[in-house]
Parts: sequence; structure tokens; C-alpha cells
Amino acid sequence: MNTEPTFSNPASKPSVISVSALNNAVAQLLERNLPLTWVSGEISNFTRAASGHWYFTLKDQAAQVRAVMFRGRAQYADFQPREGDKVEVRALVSLYAPRGDYQLSVEAIRRAGVGNLYEAFLRLKAQLEQEGLFDVTRKRPIPSFVRCIGIVTSLQAAALRDILTALKRRAPHIAVVLYPTPVQGEGAAAKIAQAIATANAREECDVLLVCRGGGSMEDLWAFNEEIVARTVAHSQIPVIAGIGHETDFTITDFAADLRAATPTAAAELAATPRTEWLDLLARQAQQLQRAQTRLLNEQQQTLDWLTRRVQSPAAAIAARRQQLQQTSQSLSFAARQQWQHSRHALSQLAQALHNQTPDTAGRSTQLQQWRQRLSHASQSRLQQQHQTLTHLQAQLELLNPQRTLERGYAILSDGKGRALRSPAQLQPGSAVRVQLAQGSAQLGIASIQTSLDEQ
Repeated sequence: MNTEPTFSNPASKPSVISVSALNNAVAQLLERNLPLTWVSGEISNFTRAASGHWYFTLKDQAAQVRAVMFRGRAQYADFQPREGDKVEVRALVSLYAPRGDYQLSVEAIRRAGVGNLYEAFLRLKAQLEQEGLFDVTRKRPIPSFVRCIGIVTSLQAAALRDILTALKRRAPHIAVVLYPTPVQGEGAAAKIAQAIATANAREECDVLLVCRGGGSMEDLWAFNEEIVARTVAHSQIPVIAGIGHETDFTITDFAADLRAATPTAAAELAATPRTEWLDLLARQAQQLQRAQTRLLNEQQQTLDWLTRRVQSPAAAIAARRQQLQQTSQSLSFAARQQWQHSRHALSQLAQALHNQTPDTAGRSTQLQQWRQRLSHASQSRLQQQHQTLTHLQAQLELLNPQRTLERGYAILSDGKGRALRSPAQLQPGSAVRVQLAQGSAQLGIASIQTSLDEQ
């Protein structure tokens, strides 16, 4: 649907727009011309819807305006407003078109007057936490038995009376040392830190209470200063912080070794009641008495047992002599048994050695026989090989070409030294070489005659 008003030609009749279009146009006009703004006022008619949205009226002495904070923004608020709370809201001015009501659309909310202080509180808290000043591992344990408690607070503070009353009621035996200091106003933080440093320098207390009563954030601001937080964190004396009411938190609470909800609670945490110590001492005295009685009874029983075991020196010597004789006999018997066992074992080993000794005479005779047989076999084999060699030599001599030449034969070969076996290999007028038994000669071929078999 078009939300912009439309106008016809001036010559025609005047244009008419719907209420919805008018409200949407006004809403867009407000959102475009009024930026995101911080607005302060008092909460009235606060309602938290089932959807999680917050609806309330923001007013001052002369005017009021409706406001809404949707669930997506409200879930990040660090407190829920109540009737009459002074707050500051960061909001856009808008128009709720269905009813035509102008309202604030809230994106952030904080308590009035503490916005800057709270932001400074968060910045310092994040810085010191990143440095490890609030780390649980560096916190000192509170002593179980305290003989002296130091209190850092104002002489006029109601918290001091509450602490002293609680200590007198619970532990009147504990000494109290007061380190007076202003707890609010200009320069209070430095004086609080100086009081804590003085307590550490004097080393007369077992635990230190840093306390003051409730108040606004401005009233408690001295305990949010960095100098106080660092002095508390580096104190050699364990520190219990009891500042404000249960819902109040300061930087000192995080830096202290233990936080108490109130100053009175700090006193109760520092001192165990005198009645509890007396009850504990009574129980321990009873336990000690029972332990002593039990030990005495056990010692008496031990004495009776030892008395029954005591005997005369003569009886003791006789018993020892008899024991010595028995031991001597046992030793003699054991020695004879061992000697006999060793002799039997030696005899068995000698027999085993004899059984394992080789028969050298028989082996020597057998070796001589094998040597004679080997010599005879070698001679027979040698004669046989000599006969074979003589026979082969005779056969080789028969096949020797020189013997054939000596019987009148000759070997013909051509100029290349190849043997001539057939007339077909000869040519008239060619030269051949004739090998005789005692030399060779060159012959010329005059004519060639072939045998009838070759014709």
C-alpha cells in the first residue's frame, strides 16, 4: 500500500488521504528528522509483556511520553526498571500508526545519573580483570583462627557500629584495630588506600575488613577507584570487602579475597563465634582424654604381656644351649648329606665320561685298512689310465698325416692352401702345391684326366 500522500491537479477537487497514510507519513517524517537520542525521565506504568517486550511511560514534572523496548533489546539490559526509577534511555522517536500515538523506541537503558560512572566502572573492571587482578588463584585464604581484626571504615559510619556489635556478640576475645578513613567524597579513595597500606605496614592484624554502609553509586564510588582496587589486591593481609547492600557491587569487591553481602556479614565471615571455639575445644579435650586413656590401657596390656615372657637367666642360657646343640647337629647332618650327594654325583659324571670316550684303537685299525684300500685302488686306477692313454696314443699315431706321407702319399692344395680332392678343382696351366713327407714343391697342371666314374 502506498503510504505517501498523493495530490491531484489543483484545478480538480482537493485530494483526500487515509488516516493510515497520514500516520505512516508522520512516522517516516519523525524517524528521518530526529536522530537516536538519550532521553532522561522517571519510569511509570511499567509492564513486561508475555512476549518479553517492555512497555512504560517516561515522564518528568511537566510532560510524559510512551516508550517501548522490544525483547531483542531488553534482554541485554543489566536491570529491570521499577516504578519511580530515574533512568536514561537511548531511543528513536516514532509513531505507532494503528493508534496515532507518538512513542519512543528504546534501544538501551541505564540508571539516570550513573551512565558515565557505570561506563567507567565497566571499563576499569574489564582492564583489571584482563590483568588478572580478580583471578581466583591469587586470592589469599581467610585464617580459621583470628586473634586481631582490622577495620577500614569511617568513624561515623553506621557500618562500624554493626561490625563491632557483631564481633562483640560472636567473638569478644578477638582484638579490633580501627584504621579510620573517609569512605566517600573527594580524596576518599586515596585515604582508603593509605589506611590499607598502614594496616599492612603495622602487621598487627590477621584479617582486614574494608566496609561501609549502603548508598547510591556516587556514594560508593570511592571503592570503584583503581588505587583502592590495586591496594586491596596487593595487600599482604587477607581482605574481606563488605560494601553497601547485597545488590551493590564495587571494583573492591572483585579485588578482595572474599566478598560479604553487608558489613555485618563481613564481621561474621572474619570471626568464628566464641561458642564454636569453646565447643571445639571441649570436643578436642574429650578426644584427647579418651586417647590418653586408650593409650594407657594399651601400655598396661603390653607390660603384662612382657612380664609373662620374662624368664630367669639360667633357663634362658639352657634354652640357648639346647638350641645351639640342635643347630650343630643339623649342620653336621646337612654337611654329611651334601658330601654324600656330591660324591654320588661325581661317580655318575665319571661313568658318563667313560661311556662317552671314543674307541681309538679300533678306529686306528679301521683307518689303516682304509688307507691300504685307498692306496691299492689308486694304483689300480693309475695303471688303468696309463693303459688307456697308451692305446689312444697308438690310435692317434695311426691317424697322423705325416705317417701317410711317409708311405708315399702327397697332399695337393691350391694357391690359397685349400686341399684339392677332385680333378674338377683343377685347371690346365694352374699351379698347385704338393706337400710331401720331407718337404713341398710347386707344380703346374699340363692336362687333366678324369676317371670313368666322373664322366
